[in-house]
Amino acid sequence: MLDRLTGLQVFARVAALGSLSGAARALGMSQTMATKHMAALEDRLGLKLLHRTTRKVMLTEPGRHYLDTVERLLAELGEAEASLVAERLEVTGTLRLAAPVSFGVREIAPILADFSRLHPGLTVDLGLNDRVVDLVEEGWDAAIRIGRLQAPALIARRLAPCRLLVAAAPSYLTARGTPRRVADLGHHECLGYTLSPALGAHRWQFGRDGSVEVAVSGSLRANNGDALVAAALAGQGIVYEPTFLLGDDIRAGRLMPLALDHPPLDMPGVHAVHALDRRPPAKVRALIDFLAARFGPNPPWDRDLPFD
Repeated sequence: MLDRLTGLQVFARVAALGSLSGAARALGMSQTMATKHMAALEDRLGLKLLHRTTRKVMLTEPGRHYLDTVERLLAELGEAEASLVAERLEVTGTLRLAAPVSFGVREIAPILADFSRLHPGLTVDLGLNDRVVDLVEEGWDAAIRIGRLQAPALIARRLAPCRLLVAAAPSYLTARGTPRRVADLGHHECLGYTLSPALGAHRWQFGRDGSVEVAVSGSLRANNGDALVAAALAGQGIVYEPTFLLGDDIRAGRLMPLALDHPPLDMPGVHAVHALDRRPPAKVRALIDFLAARFGPNPPWDRDLPFD
């Protein structure tokens, strides 16, 4: 079956060159194939588009009217293809990036000004949400994921480690004592993050592989890490959170890291993910490269923190 687009291209070239053989040469096909395309187009329309003589090919009256539409359609198609190629090759347009709320506010938003200065033709649409978004269904170009990845249909690139620490305010430790063992946490106010089974409201996992579990409870649980850190700063309890949330307060002495008898759980890290595409658009590649360079294996939020 002959495709319609090629038939339109043949018709437009015949009209411009006044020759089927010339149109065939211009399009890199045989004259026989060009003739077949024209015949198929006329059969489909039920109209004669060309007058053929031994010396010249001329447009019929319906052919002249149809040519205006065909030229417009082919021009619009060419512009659309050029736009898509430019989007793949140039860092322009709009990039929709989804990120967890706390990480997006603390670590992504402050550095986007530098990214925009590098790529002034690009607009970033930053969406902050702690749920796992569907990139394809919701139209996101890329997303930041922290923790275990559960989307095999996506391509992921690790941007930075995500380390955990247990910490509490000095006022809490003065009032309640300092736990020395993981088992001691069962007797303390533990502020659980409800979106994580490993750091949740009822159990916390320790050991690099998460093999050590302790039952915990507390007077506050939340689905946002910043809310839990704020409560810990007020002396309400102990938090078990990533260092991008705790680092500033630990360095300032507002929170004290706790050294327990088992190390914190190893997290898979901070990843950028995008849809399965061997050649993602230039804007996606540019953003991921930028984030990887700014964060890296020793991200700024881990500076001067106590790790085993």
